[in-house]
Amino acid sequence: ARSKRDMEADLQAAVDQWLQYDKNETTYKEVKSLVAEGKFAVLREKFFPRIAFGTAGLRAAMSSGYACMNDLTVIQATQGLCSYLEDVHKGPNFSVVIGHDARHNSHRFAIRAATAFLLRGAKVFLFRDINPTPFVAFATTLLSCAAGIMVTASHNPKEDNGYKVYGPNGAQIISPVDKQIAAAITANLEPWEGAWDETIIIKSSACEDPSEQVHAAYMAAITKAKWGSLVDGVKFAYTAMHGVGHEFAKAAFAAFGLAPFVPVPEQVLPDPDFPTVKYPNPEEGAGALDLSMKTADANGCTVILANDPDADRLAVAAKHAGAWRIFTGNEIGTLLAWWAWTAYKRASPDADFSRVYMLGSAVSTREIATIAAAEGFHYEETLTGFKWMGNRARELQAAGHTVLFSFEEAIGFCVGDTVVDKDGVAAAAVMAELALAAGAKGLTLVDQLNAIYEQYGFHANFNSYFICRSPPTIDKIFAEIRKDGYPKTIAGQAVVGIRDVTTGFDNTKPGNVCVFPKQSGHMITFSLANGATITLRTSGTEPKIKYYTDMRAPAATQAERDAALKALADLVHVATTELLQPDVHGLQRKEA
Repeated sequence: ARSKRDMEADLQAAVDQWLQYDKNETTYKEVKSLVAEGKFAVLREKFFPRIAFGTAGLRAAMSSGYACMNDLTVIQATQGLCSYLEDVHKGPNFSVVIGHDARHNSHRFAIRAATAFLLRGAKVFLFRDINPTPFVAFATTLLSCAAGIMVTASHNPKEDNGYKVYGPNGAQIISPVDKQIAAAITANLEPWEGAWDETIIIKSSACEDPSEQVHAAYMAAITKAKWGSLVDGVKFAYTAMHGVGHEFAKAAFAAFGLAPFVPVPEQVLPDPDFPTVKYPNPEEGAGALDLSMKTADANGCTVILANDPDADRLAVAAKHAGAWRIFTGNEIGTLLAWWAWTAYKRASPDADFSRVYMLGSAVSTREIATIAAAEGFHYEETLTGFKWMGNRARELQAAGHTVLFSFEEAIGFCVGDTVVDKDGVAAAAVMAELALAAGAKGLTLVDQLNAIYEQYGFHANFNSYFICRSPPTIDKIFAEIRKDGYPKTIAGQAVVGIRDVTTGFDNTKPGNVCVFPKQSGHMITFSLANGATITLRTSGTEPKIKYYTDMRAPAATQAERDAALKALADLVHVATTELLQPDVHGLQRKEA
């Protein structure tokens, strides 16, 4: 082993500071051992770069070091957030709400966060038990809090955890607030006196559990989206994917007056090791939903509803022509948007439809834009991530507009205005009503989706990703794409539009200036002469280069829709090979 003297100065300083500040025996010993063994490359990975706010707040592997999720980085993040809020409110005269999922360490991380605020004299609403992420978004506005914190890594692997921050409007924070909090974190790195004292949350009269109040208010609020008076002609299977969702989805079904669903027994109880799935991500498709299909078949269920581990997302599958069909996020979004619009027209037939909005991320299907154009309401795109949609929804609401629905293709849906973040609990109950309404007409969910296409037109979508664990390789790939002013043709099609959110370039807008705020990650959209769009972007939470494509096609029949999907898939294969050169760069394709 090399001696401590061989450690580079920046790493030496970071490690010395860590050993001075960290009072968690496990992570302290881990760093001590790595120093003693001279494993400086491992230490550098754990310490640099410092964990920072990304697409979904802080998210990283649970381990020692400033680049990871651990007690010390949670304390530091919270001290920064608290300091920022003190500056905004001219003192600690504010309240915060803090929740957590069922992952390893989540409960303790939530206690660390609560302790920091209590030390400064702020009021803390701390969920003492597990809760779904949308409850924190909802509680932030319900309880008039200055901020909400949810300790969760959502659907990430079991080794990860995270820290999501909501502003007083109940939407996730965006720039410049995230940068201001980051600066405050840097200025408050040394744990405050008492930061490690786990008894403060018990002793303090300023800490209370809002669970019962929030639960009752939330269940009452989501029933605004209830259709009602539907015959129970469809049976549902439900999985919580080893997460927090079961009790809350069960309560949502009851609030909507729906017959109970059949839970997947092996996945009902929270388990931070997610033992029955390779990834606790219902978006991964059949592998994640195998047990759900078995449960559904054994109980005569024809629709599967699946939440991810923090219950902010919803996957759906339906039995059609004797086989299970797993819907994409774009397909679920199309169904829910159509249903939200149908319900709104029924409830408000004389409303000014020009004041009604739906929102979608820039990488989601354009199907809802097509429906909006036909029906006379507005559809607006935002950057990827519900933090953008949530804040835009609040802006529109403040201007007197109605926001019926927001969605992103990564199975994130927000029905109505109870929450301005993705909410898999409410979406599960609303989707159940939609399925019952379709069933009453003798239609499966697949039939209903096809009926929407036949009425409004069809958008083919083909989305996937490559895995790349080397950030320099990702940067090199995108540098090659931008070289010499971007490609002029892709897959034999002329490029007619380019939007590069990273550089702020958009040749379809005045002055070639992109209307979206610049982003630190890579994101480029190409519009092709045949009407197809291809977006390439890096993930804020995973080592992936993702691609998203959309192409409108005349597709009144299933055969035409199948042909359009194949044509798009063929184009995408050629396009991604040209643009990303996966074999040259050693990219790993998504497993089939």
